[in-house]
Amino acid sequence: MRKLLCALSIFVLAVAAEPTAAQQYPAKPIRIVVGFAAGGPTDVIARIIAQDMTAALGQSVVVENRTGANAIIATELVARSAPDGYTMLFSSLSLIVNAILLENKIKYHPFKDFVPVNLAAVLPLLIVARPSTPVNSVRELVALARKHPGEVTYGSAGNGGSAHLAGAMLETAAGVKMTHISYRGNAPALIDVMAGQVMFMFYPMIGIADQVAAKKLKVLAAGTLKRHPDYPSVPTLAESGFAGFEDTAPWVGMLAPAGTPVAVVNRVNEEINKSLARPDSRERLRVLGAVTVGGSPADFAAFLQKDSDRWSRVIKAAGVKAE
Repeated sequence: MRKLLCALSIFVLAVAAEPTAAQQYPAKPIRIVVGFAAGGPTDVIARIIAQDMTAALGQSVVVENRTGANAIIATELVARSAPDGYTMLFSSLSLIVNAILLENKIKYHPFKDFVPVNLAAVLPLLIVARPSTPVNSVRELVALARKHPGEVTYGSAGNGGSAHLAGAMLETAAGVKMTHISYRGNAPALIDVMAGQVMFMFYPMIGIADQVAAKKLKVLAAGTLKRHPDYPSVPTLAESGFAGFEDTAPWVGMLAPAGTPVAVVNRVNEEINKSLARPDSRERLRVLGAVTVGGSPADFAAFLQKDSDRWSRVIKAAGVKAE
């Protein structure tokens, strides 16, 4: 009986400790780890949120860039960190895709080693081509690919990235064979699209408006649910006959190491939602081409499972392999 009472006392104290810890959180600076270089969209969005959280929480929220291996280095670092809410991961599609393509070569599991906190934003993709390209719509592009299997080329920022997978998804959805050309980043891929070395690519809305305005590029379709206000004359992929491509938009969101107290996760989630609701922050994200999302940890968890299922199917159907 004495042992039972002792065990119950320990349990009650442990349960009571979590709200107390959450009330005291944060008691020191918070580190947000980003697996990509400073200045990129994932980094910039993380810094906007970190700035708002610093002001709201009264503790410094610092973004730390740990680049390399398509964010694997950063992801593994956070997976091994203490689950106390003081080291978190601001991640992207690479969290899921690395786990699919490199299942036995990485030291983290996207669902077992992390708890979702907040799906901050998505970055819709546009299909862009050189103005002189002899197609003016996705239907014409698909018809050309069907007539000349393997001759239509599309570029991407790298194997297994969002643009590559969106292209592979278009191939499988249309039942055509195209040729993927992998580059080391979006910039060199886009240069070759504008030069006519590759026919088209899926490209994030970030920073593309100037090239379109200068008529160095034309936009064939947008991977958005509705027509985007910046490109009102551009049809969505759904309007072009290919539904579901709004889900190909690269996402960015916050995750914490598995075991992080629920109350702490909910507190960070709440602060991110407040940041996303700020008019000035929303405008900064809009200029970046990002669409804010937010929501609950459960919403993000459901999104991640759906994302994993979708890309597993696409990768298998298209035969995408790790480099």
